[in-house]
Amino acid sequence: MITRDQIFDTLRPVEDPEIGMSIVELGLIYDARYDEETKKIAVDMTLTSPMCPMGPQIMGAVKGACLTLPEVEDADVNLVWVPRWDPREHASEDAKAQLGIW
Repeated sequence: MITRDQIFDTLRPVEDPEIGMSIVELGLIYDARYDEETKKIAVDMTLTSPMCPMGPQIMGAVKGACLTLPEVEDADVNLVWVPRWDPREHASEDAKAQLGIW
């Protein structure tokens, strides 16, 4: 069984190309689930802004990363806007430090 933590670890190398930081560290990944029956991962994520020009590229990278996990046959990337991304709430402490959020 693939766990939520394994999926998050797999997504950790995916970066927001404009910020140059991990989307996991930025807090852009809200949830991830694996359905053993369908061998499918579902990821709920957001972007730094609704007008993010790199959105399709980031979402494609998320799907591609998920498909590298053993036994995974498909992945759905669900773009969500609630809750609205706020780096003060969602980003890791390291990401906040790099972004200059104290």
